[in-house]
Amino acid sequence: MTISSKATPSPTVSPIVVDSIAALHALADGPTIESEWLTIDQSMIDAFAEITGDRQWIHVDPVRAAESPFKSTIAHGLLTLSLVPGLFTKAFEFPNRKVSLNYGFQKIRFPSPVPVGSRVRVEFRLAQVDDVGPGVGRCQFDVRMDISGKDKPALVATW
Repeated sequence: MTISSKATPSPTVSPIVVDSIAALHALADGPTIESEWLTIDQSMIDAFAEITGDRQWIHVDPVRAAESPFKSTIAHGLLTLSLVPGLFTKAFEFPNRKVSLNYGFQKIRFPSPVPVGSRVRVEFRLAQVDDVGPGVGRCQFDVRMDISGKDKPALVATW
């Protein structure tokens, strides 16, 4: 996985087109693909809190959170994790894919909080492709969510 320092926003990223299992295998253990940047705003945090029932004050009370060490509300770690699949679909296109299923995450860590208003992006590196049937592959990606202007990532995981 590529480790970048002080991530800074770049122009919109064009998705990588993967049109076959062979093309998928060619990406394995290759370059890191970056998603576009996404701003985490308070309405996103509030909606996540409402749907999950996790209304801890550090996420939903800007006045109280302003007095915390973070000086603002912060995104739920699981909110940042839930953004990964959506950012993935903007980083990759699979025009010949018939179906895609999420097999799950492993080794999930949240090294740094994401203050409200932060911009995040995800770096994906295809670590492994397993052939599980004719024309069917199971992929394992190394994932890192960067926060613009910060050294430490918001999230690292194997997916």
